[in-house]
Amino acid sequence: MANDKLRRQIALDAARLMYERVESEYYTAKRKAAKQLCRKGVKPEDLPSNAEIREQIQHFARIHEGDRRTENLRAMRLEALRLMRLLRAFRPRLIGSVMTGHVRKGSDIDIHIFTDGVGLVTDILQNEGYQFDVERKQVVKHQESRVFTHIHIFDRFNFELTVYPEDKAHYVFRSSVTGKAIERASIRELEELLVREYPDINLDQEIHKDSGRMDPYQLYRMLLLPLEEVRQSAKYHPEGDVLYHSLQVFELARDQRPYDEEFMLAALLHDVGKGLDPSDHVAAGLAALDGVVTERTRFLIEHHMEAHDYQTGELPAKKRRELESSPDFDDLMLLRRLDDEGRVPGAPVGTVDEAVDFLKELERSNG
Repeated sequence: MANDKLRRQIALDAARLMYERVESEYYTAKRKAAKQLCRKGVKPEDLPSNAEIREQIQHFARIHEGDRRTENLRAMRLEALRLMRLLRAFRPRLIGSVMTGHVRKGSDIDIHIFTDGVGLVTDILQNEGYQFDVERKQVVKHQESRVFTHIHIFDRFNFELTVYPEDKAHYVFRSSVTGKAIERASIRELEELLVREYPDINLDQEIHKDSGRMDPYQLYRMLLLPLEEVRQSAKYHPEGDVLYHSLQVFELARDQRPYDEEFMLAALLHDVGKGLDPSDHVAAGLAALDGVVTERTRFLIEHHMEAHDYQTGELPAKKRRELESSPDFDDLMLLRRLDDEGRVPGAPVGTVDEAVDFLKELERSNG
């Protein structure tokens, strides 16, 4: 294969790996792509640059996402500005793909903040109702060990805040691959970028729009996490707690209906009421989800226990006819079957965040 052709093919395959979130690092993606294309190895000079791969990632984004990509990037930049204004005291700097415009499927919003007290940041986030985790990650580089603190925020778009000491606010951070200074934007610079890129935008109006609305995925997470502490009868649920059961049903639903967002959401949330009122978990769950889920998802959750009685022949005839007349009757009975099958001790499942992120990404891709 000619060098130029090989280089282009490596860039294309590496971009596909990164767009599909199989790999997150340019270097790893290009080496993996090169190994798949040329078993004998590739000379360093034949490897594409990060810029070449980034251009191909955007090509994938334009093909698969179309106009939604532009709308998505605009929305992500506005969300970044909203959070940066909230954390103004910590001199936030937007970096990464949302800053440069090279977003791909599943991109987080990456922000550097500077403080000697992480608790000051988490107090603000907690008071504002954000759902987040704090991660301390040890990294060994050049035989030197350092601990980095990250705050992962789960919202309409996911954020990763990297916390640095206050005295690093004016430090020039450089790419570990190219050695060049990374692109970043302060609040003022991001505001200028938004006005320049979207001339008709009214920043204050956009920032305050929906500011009091809880993100539905944040609500799902809040309802799901406590279910880990809710135990069930070993006779009917040998698998254990309600969260483990719910994640099993979600995995089964994803196998059956990988593109049916409403059905998968019903599978994931059908038992959230057990963490609120075990005596009537269906009504409690529906009350918590009122106005957030679609009518179809609501129907599936509302009648999933009646589907059990239908199956056993215990449901009154009138109610049987009502369920049978619904266009979602077959889906309801499928959910019932998966509800029964999702009771296996030791079955592999993902995490709440992985399930929520999958649904969130599916919603975006479906427009």
